[in-house]
Amino acid sequence: MGYISDAAETLHVEGRLARYAYRDFGRAGATPPLVLLQRFRGTLDHWDPAFLEVLAKDRRVIVFDNAGIGESTGEVPTTMEGMAEAAFDFVSALGFDEVDLLGWSVGGFVAQLVTLDHPELVRRLIVAGSGPGGVPGTPELEARVVEYMTSPVPSEEAYLYLFFGLTEEGVRLGKESLARLETRLRQSKADVPAEAWMNQLQAIQRWAGGTGSAWSRIEELKLPVLVANGSHDVMVDSGNSFAMAQKLPNARTVFYSGAGHAFLFQFPEEFGGVVLDFLSR
Repeated sequence: MGYISDAAETLHVEGRLARYAYRDFGRAGATPPLVLLQRFRGTLDHWDPAFLEVLAKDRRVIVFDNAGIGESTGEVPTTMEGMAEAAFDFVSALGFDEVDLLGWSVGGFVAQLVTLDHPELVRRLIVAGSGPGGVPGTPELEARVVEYMTSPVPSEEAYLYLFFGLTEEGVRLGKESLARLETRLRQSKADVPAEAWMNQLQAIQRWAGGTGSAWSRIEELKLPVLVANGSHDVMVDSGNSFAMAQKLPNARTVFYSGAGHAFLFQFPEEFGGVVLDFLSR
């Protein structure tokens, strides 16, 4: 089948910090737009089109490459605060005064900071496979996870382990997701070079250590927040999601049993439906 997002044109907008590449598709006129923020080492072409398809049925969806990533110019900041400033710059360049934000993984870190620093901008916040950083008791990443995350050329095995786990069902769903990504990636060969993702990694390390993280400010998020994760996320421990839910004053929390970091790609129809229901309330 053909997906809406696969046919969407890549556009560009000039901001203060970079010239941003983005795609704008879905239900025309639906307000506010839903802006998606991508994961570590992810680009415009690394969103599963099956997940975007569900969102686009009812929402105006915008995906973009943040500063220094993919087709966007500029440099990748070495702090989450810098990434959040660039994300705000992008939204401002498009002229929006209100948006819904969905941040996955690193994108979830960034989305929290954008919301904390610009509460008037964000109506609803979705934090997927992510956390507030600096949560006491968060376990260290397994050596295998770090090895795969920093592999110069990630293999299919590494991708499946990091995002879907190694259960038979997880591998099957992961391979289906990879096949869907191929429509875009076969043409673009989109990738994040080492210099760029090493900057991202510095920002992640600072965030995980609590420097500039959202943990100490999490109660300031008064707006409705959807927190979601896979119960077997090996990159951002799902305990972070539970910790957020305990401190957020207005949160809805969803866990997917047996799912990994890319639960939103494992269950695109189901989680997409959860997102749309949350945004419509």
